Amino acid sequence: MAGASLLTLLDDIATVLDDVALMTKAATKKTAGVLGDDLALNAQQVAGVKPSRELPVVWAVAKGSLINKSILVPAALAISFFLPWLVTPLLMLGGAFLCFEGFEKLVHKFLHKEDDKAHKKELHEALKRPEVNLKEVEREKVKGAIRTDFILSAEIIAITLGIVAVQSIGMQFVVLSIVAVMVTVAVYGLVAGIVKLDDGGLYLSQQDSVPLKRVGEGILWLAPYMMKALTIVGTIAMFLVGGGILTHGIPAVSEAIQGFSEGFGGLSGVLIATLGDGLFGLLAGAILVVLLNPVINFWQKRKG
Repeated sequence: MAGASLLTLLDDIATVLDDVALMTKAATKKTAGVLGDDLALNAQQVAGVKPSRELPVVWAVAKGSLINKSILVPAALAISFFLPWLVTPLLMLGGAFLCFEGFEKLVHKFLHKEDDKAHKKELHEALKRPEVNLKEVEREKVKGAIRTDFILSAEIIAITLGIVAVQSIGMQFVVLSIVAVMVTVAVYGLVAGIVKLDDGGLYLSQQDSVPLKRVGEGILWLAPYMMKALTIVGTIAMFLVGGGILTHGIPAVSEAIQGFSEGFGGLSGVLIATLGDGLFGLLAGAILVVLLNPVINFWQKRKG
């Protein structure tokens, strides 16, 4: 009897772990857009830091990210337990924010190029001056990255909570915790790799071996393009994921997209449905930017 009970327990544990694995996989797929943006934004945040301080800065932000998630996971569980009706509105809010942020980035990219150039030039000039406190600049970068991480982590936790909302509190805790740790390790591990990529390329380019030298030169050539590609892919994914969340929360839109895509079938149908979600996300982002930007600008001027 004891042996049978043990086998039953092991089977139950295996089933739970399998369920956790499936839900974690679903959650990480759903949060891909946020992860891409998280990766690109945090890699950009440490740009301009002295090479010897890049990894300590990444580590400082990673620790801040874990603190953010240690706050957000219990908060999400409390909402799920005491206010379960709030999960869907929060999910929709997260999707809307993704679309808004994605379109805002497009607007900034195409309409505020000179502002970006001026800001970068000002930062580089400031770093050349001996009176500038580099430790203070570093602390500000870390604080800014942690604030950005909190917003993006909240989106990831909200999306994950939407997937596991019907499960028990215990299961929700396990999945949310796994996703939180996985996201932190994956994002900041990749950020560390990206910021040190040019160092690795420089090291290889100085070797006597011709193949290693060529690889190093290739890495040095690729590194800046890789950052740009991350930003582009992250922005596209924000519309796809954010739009997907919004369309699933608006049955009429979801049914229209699914009905249209079903006429194609197979992979084409899936791609068209995904494109439909992305286009809806782009449209939603444009509307939100038009409605909210004047309010945000007014508030910032009032605070200034």
